[in-house]
Amino acid sequence: MDTLRQERDIVEITAEVDPYLELAEIHRRVIAEGGPALLFTNVKGSQYPVFSNMFGTIRRVDLAFGPRPEQLMKEVVGLTHKLVPPTLGKLWGERGLFLELLKVGTKNVGRDKAPILDHVDSPAKLGELPVLTSWHEDGGPFVTLPLVYTEHPDPNKKDHNLGMYRVQVYDDQTTGMHWQIQKGGGFHHFEAEQRGEELPVTVFLGGPPALIASAIAPVPEMLPELLLTSLILGEKLPVTADPAGGKYPLIAEAEFALVGKVPPHVRRMEGPFGDHFGYYSLAHEFPVFNVDRVYHRKNAIYPATIVGKPVQEDYYLGDFLQRLLSPAFPLAMPGVRDLWTYAETGFHALAAAVVRESYKRETIAHAFRILGEGQLTLTKFLILTDKPVELANFRETFEQVLERFDPATDLFVIGNTSNDTLDYTGRQFNKGSKGILLGVGDPIRQLPAEYKGRDLPLVDKIQAFCKGCLCVSGAAYEQDPELGARIVQQHADDLREWPVVFLVDDASVAKAQSSFLWTTFTRFDPSHDIYAEADLVRHHVAYKLPIVIDARMKPWYPDEVETRPDIDSKVSARWTEYFGKKQY
Repeated sequence: MDTLRQERDIVEITAEVDPYLELAEIHRRVIAEGGPALLFTNVKGSQYPVFSNMFGTIRRVDLAFGPRPEQLMKEVVGLTHKLVPPTLGKLWGERGLFLELLKVGTKNVGRDKAPILDHVDSPAKLGELPVLTSWHEDGGPFVTLPLVYTEHPDPNKKDHNLGMYRVQVYDDQTTGMHWQIQKGGGFHHFEAEQRGEELPVTVFLGGPPALIASAIAPVPEMLPELLLTSLILGEKLPVTADPAGGKYPLIAEAEFALVGKVPPHVRRMEGPFGDHFGYYSLAHEFPVFNVDRVYHRKNAIYPATIVGKPVQEDYYLGDFLQRLLSPAFPLAMPGVRDLWTYAETGFHALAAAVVRESYKRETIAHAFRILGEGQLTLTKFLILTDKPVELANFRETFEQVLERFDPATDLFVIGNTSNDTLDYTGRQFNKGSKGILLGVGDPIRQLPAEYKGRDLPLVDKIQAFCKGCLCVSGAAYEQDPELGARIVQQHADDLREWPVVFLVDDASVAKAQSSFLWTTFTRFDPSHDIYAEADLVRHHVAYKLPIVIDARMKPWYPDEVETRPDIDSKVSARWTEYFGKKQY
């Protein structure tokens, strides 16, 4: 915050602001305009200020972390090549890097150097925290930047997890614990339940920005998040003992620490919640966190973010983390040269990779390797090529793949798989399917850039997203659920030169990458919503062009998040109270 003040990239709002819906709408408007970080010093019902939008631009992410972490990661990965075989000369030549790595880890500090111990509320008084309600259909107030720390319940296993799992506040001492599938904290809870034990949990709020980044980083299970925090910081992370005898150390410079336990075999309804997919995740039963005490700094500041339709803060933070970790992909997954997950789709709905193809069909092996790695196992649709491309530019990536894609051999749909907890395109909770699309080797076709065929009676509007990919719109799903299949039956010959056709509710989403990716990949399940002519060849489905993907909203999908009209009017009317004459 001191840095942002020096950079004049933070605004202090002294007018009273309600943490119920109002604060979130202010944040959303400011981030949409690329505006500053926000410090709300007069939050209704709480003594604590709220700090939000800290990562809401590329510039602020760079200010928070600088170039050093990315450079250090590249140097560390480079050691695997430089030091094989190791010699004294080579080791001496890298002494500077080894000295840097000696700074990685945690260090114990005393009470006088641990501001987290300034105050303690025991029993906990969660109602005094300015916990936000972001969307009017939310099940209650949620902590949106919780850093949930757990350790394996087996004392012989030393692994820990720091993850960001949303926390719905029920009362002064009780919250939900939204441990999704394929998440480290959930693994620890599973093991504790198997042993019939309660799991100690500490939820940190605030602290170094590196701590927040590490909690959401898609690192391999065996890489401790606190070590990643230290690596990003460039120094050891200060921790201190819990004076009340808690099992876990406390992050010395966090703003708050909620200390308690999650009992085994106890569940409570949690949600709904407007999430980073841009929809409401529905109410389901999740574990319960019983909070015993809350440590906090003197003059503590409550950190918060708002999630919703892309682009939000997670977009910019996710971009940094992917750049930071990308040099390590070839180490964890040999043959994978580059990999990108798309924030516009909630990350898990779509990923693309550049891989090695040193022999025919090696790309398939890389696809399975990616889909077997940590949180990447939840990827719904994976696109691969062997040609260098800037993966973050999806138009360029997709065109390169579609030039090389053979529908008879290069599209795989795998049914009956797990699905990300927040993705409701599968017909059951946590269940769905996966799609793999390959485009390797030399081009086999020239892609059209504009549709010039005859009118299609089933289609109201046609617009190209990129060469080879069309968006078409027609009747809503409720009116014609079989429209995707009928387009293939009646118009396959008209669309034959277009490898992929997305059936959407409004074809104008093709104008921009963010609207296209969010509208399409968050609204279809590969095993239910892909249509094409096909033959079954020795248990393989050999498709024919075009591949039509029904990405319309379906009746069972959760609602999109939208600002309630009265809150929209309230924020508009009070805008000059918040900012004076400034506009964002």
